[in-house]
Amino acid sequence: MTYASGGTLIAADLDRTLIYSAQALALAMPDEQAPRLLCVEVCHGRPLSFLTERAAALLAELAAVTEFVPVTTRTRQQYRRVHLPGGEPRFAICANGGHILVDGRTDRDWHHEVRRSLDSSSAPLGEVLDELTRAAERDWLHAARVAEDLFVYLVVDRQRLPEGWLKELSGWTEARGWTVSLQGRKLYAVPKQLTKSAALAEVVRRTGAARVLAAGDSLLDTDLLLAADKGWRPGHGELADTGWHAPHITALDTVGAAAGEGILRRMAAWVEGTVL
Repeated sequence: MTYASGGTLIAADLDRTLIYSAQALALAMPDEQAPRLLCVEVCHGRPLSFLTERAAALLAELAAVTEFVPVTTRTRQQYRRVHLPGGEPRFAICANGGHILVDGRTDRDWHHEVRRSLDSSSAPLGEVLDELTRAAERDWLHAARVAEDLFVYLVVDRQRLPEGWLKELSGWTEARGWTVSLQGRKLYAVPKQLTKSAALAEVVRRTGAARVLAAGDSLLDTDLLLAADKGWRPGHGELADTGWHAPHITALDTVGAAAGEGILRRMAAWVEGTVL
């Protein structure tokens, strides 16, 4: 396949957008019809994240002719476990925009700028952590984690969350300059000024990209999608559950690994000039 990139930058969320845990693959077909999978993450010696082999080939082709930028809420340590087809990207955005990696190394200047912004715009992380961990004795809360000293996430039993608790928490955090997002078993509390789009804008400035294509599935990807010239979301996740849409965003009907492959196929068509 031959592409004419035209200065295109692809900014893609990872988990449940491009890569999937075994539980999130959503392989509904009979086993003998299931696609071949490529493992792209191992943790403690166990395979953790996958994409289809067709998706892997598409991603490698796109990475060769565009500026492919992973954009994730993962910490730098969590991101470095992922080995995507096409080699290490020149830029990666981690910790929901709190860190930009350049050739795999942390850009300290960017991180210091983010810190200054957060210090002046949102309640301290400790205050938010205390509020979230007041539920520590409840049987639906499995763990509480601080990520990169920037934000907090809880590992929860989603089916047992008390009715109305998330709405109540959202109101509390909103008043303090934070936002919450429930993604699978993880509930994130993130400062409003800690955004993927701000880091993306910095990478676009450095690369001089003329066009941005983006993909994401959660509320924390909303600003990323809105900052793009064209974007896609899968048929699962917070954005699908809430019916979120924008004029330049295509909502796929497919879910799981098939949605990840479909997003990459549509991105390839846009880069090539045969729009899907």
